[in-house]
Amino acid sequence: MSVSNTDNKFCAFLRGVNVKGTNMKMAEVCSVFERAGMRDVSSVLASGNILFSSEKKAQELKKVLEKVMSEHFSYEAYLFVKSRQEIETICYEIPFENDSQYHIYGFVGVDGVAKTLMSEFYKSKKVVGEKAQLVGCRFYWKVPRGNTLDSEFGKILGRKNLKSFFTSRNINTFEKVLKRM
Repeated sequence: MSVSNTDNKFCAFLRGVNVKGTNMKMAEVCSVFERAGMRDVSSVLASGNILFSSEKKAQELKKVLEKVMSEHFSYEAYLFVKSRQEIETICYEIPFENDSQYHIYGFVGVDGVAKTLMSEFYKSKKVVGEKAQLVGCRFYWKVPRGNTLDSEFGKILGRKNLKSFFTSRNINTFEKVLKRM
């Protein structure tokens, strides 16, 4: 009999779900995760945040889940598996004050991607009030509401050559995920 604890709870953050023609029902995604052996599967919002439990390590889970998602939905799946502790860190280390005029994003991805994102941010033309900051190995971005996709950095984030390296979520989404874990 297995007992669920916080050490084996994860969230898979899927890249590019329900945008640009890659549409999925979260109930179907949860079913794919269950068939792959994940337990306690549920979704948070419709943007590809899947909570689950497993005894496996995050790197192994990433490979297994990308494979089954790619096969089931006939697309090249990218996802990033984070533990409850990692999500807590993302939420607790936000470097920006909450401000209703801005969106604040946290990024999850492969090791080292935060420095790449920071470099790209420095090179990009900024809109007024747009900021980015590294905290440890995490990258955060603050952008005025309505400018996320229109800012030069926002366009850089959508480049196809970067899609396998990271995904981002509004900080509010990370907080909702954490509450459900």
